[in-house]
Amino acid sequence: MIEQEELLSLIKSAQNGDEAAKTRILTENSPLIKSVIRRFRNKGVEYEDLYQLGSIGFLKAIKNFAPEFGVKFSTYAVPMIAGEVKRFLRDDGYIKVSRSTKSLAAKIAYFTQSYKNEHQASPKVDEIAAAFGIDAQEVVFALDSLKFPISIYDKTDDEHSQSLSEKLASDESSEENLDKIILKDTIDKLDEREKKIIILRYFRDKTQSEVARVLNVSQVQVSRLESKILDKMKSELS
Repeated sequence: MIEQEELLSLIKSAQNGDEAAKTRILTENSPLIKSVIRRFRNKGVEYEDLYQLGSIGFLKAIKNFAPEFGVKFSTYAVPMIAGEVKRFLRDDGYIKVSRSTKSLAAKIAYFTQSYKNEHQASPKVDEIAAAFGIDAQEVVFALDSLKFPISIYDKTDDEHSQSLSEKLASDESSEENLDKIILKDTIDKLDEREKKIIILRYFRDKTQSEVARVLNVSQVQVSRLESKILDKMKSELS
C-alpha cells in the first residue's frame, strides 16, 4: 500500500504526464475499483467492461484531485468511479428514452401526486392530457416510459429544475456517505471471524465478554483480536 505522502507525490507526477506514476496508482488501487464496481454486477454489462469503466473514472480522479479538497484520495475517487459506471448504464446500458419524454414523464408524475393529494384519487388519462395540452396517446407513452430506468440524477427541462437526488432529504453529508462506503469495503476484506467481531462490537453494541461467549473464546482473546483487527483496518484506511 502506498503511503499518503508518496501517493500525493505520485498523483502530482501523474498529473504532469508521468505514465509510470499513473500506472502504479491504478495498479495499487485495483482493489478499490473492484469494490466499487461490484455493486453494479448483474446489470447486463460484463465484469471486464465494468472494470474498464471504473478505471476510466479512477483516472479522472487522478487528473482532477487536489490536496486542497481536504479529503483522502480514495474518498474522492469512489464517486468518480461509480459515476462513470452509472453514466454508462444510464446512457448506453439500457433501452433509451428521449430526454423530452423523460421530462414529460417526470412532470406527469409530479402532477399525479399533487392531484392525489388534493382529490384523494388518481387523475384519468384524459384529465392529464387536458392539463398538459397533449393527446391522450402521448400521456400513455410517457407513463409507459416510467417502466424504464429513469435516473435520479436526471432533471426536467424547467428552469432552475432539480434532480430527484437533489430533492431527497438527507441527514448525512456526501463525505459521510462516502466514508461509509469505504468503511464497508474495508470490513468486507476481513475474514469471517474478524468481520463477526467488528459487527458484534460496533454494530450490535456487544461487550467483549458477550462476543467471547458467542465465539466460545476468552474475553482476553477477543480483546487481543479486536486490537489487531482495528490496527489492520486503520492501515487499510490510511
